Amino acid sequence: MKILDTEAYGEIAGWIHRNARELELSLWRYFFEEGSREAVLSALEPYRNHDGGFGHAMEPDNWNPGSTPNTCLYALHILGAIGFWDPDSPLCGGILSFLEEAEQPGGGWLFSVPENDRYPRAPWWNYSEKENTAQGPGLTAEISGIILRYGDRESELFRRALSSAEIFFADYAQADPQGEMGLSGALSLIKAIEERNLPVSFDYASLKERIPALINKTIERDPSKWQYYTPRPSLFIDSPESPFYPGNEEIVAAELDYLIETRHPGGVWDISWTWFDNLEKYSREFCLSENWWKASKATEKLLFLKNFGRLEK
Repeated sequence: MKILDTEAYGEIAGWIHRNARELELSLWRYFFEEGSREAVLSALEPYRNHDGGFGHAMEPDNWNPGSTPNTCLYALHILGAIGFWDPDSPLCGGILSFLEEAEQPGGGWLFSVPENDRYPRAPWWNYSEKENTAQGPGLTAEISGIILRYGDRESELFRRALSSAEIFFADYAQADPQGEMGLSGALSLIKAIEERNLPVSFDYASLKERIPALINKTIERDPSKWQYYTPRPSLFIDSPESPFYPGNEEIVAAELDYLIETRHPGGVWDISWTWFDNLEKYSREFCLSENWWKASKATEKLLFLKNFGRLEK
């Protein structure tokens, strides 16, 4: 079993301290240097808008300064990672207010918004009705799951999130969830329903039963392809306590070894994507985005290694 030694750990920490934004650095400190939750919350503030949403390239592939549903979801993931939710705080209350205003007339939220096209971005953030149709249901399911976990059961936003959940499970009662966020959206909704014991009148169990098989089918099991943008085991299995770990022990161990083997000496890991068709136009911005992502992903990878006992003590 390969172990990331203390020298390698020190190189990663040094790289992050030299290259990360305050946001990523505060998260690194929170997880590995006894940093405070308050420091992370403070680091989120510069990305928050007056409408309560988030923008300003907080999600490094989208430099739209305006608030977008996906950037709010990115913020919600950070809050979840540090275990913070206070509906009475301006931060959490603002997110809920923005999401209420940004919801589409027929329900749900847009994956990409027209204003994205005015700013540097990865091509998947180009405004596209086709991509909104494909990716919107998964995004909506993830956001709805968070609202159902933490929201006020008597609020209109909660009611609409529950309605979105019903539509999602009806659409995928037999079919498999589509889009990059489809499975994570399903997991978000199921977690909310079961944690809060929500009295739902719709069937979610049929999809829940299929999820382990869908995850096993989705995981890329050829390590030679992990250098590309493919779903590695860690996308779904972040610790031995994951319900999807049993039966996937070998492929998880292979990814842990792979991470230790592929880190750049003296630094961190490359990311597995570029801005492709938008790269020539926004090459300078991508150089910054790439470093921000590398810091974020390095923290994720270290947590994955730590959770499986792969850091030298």
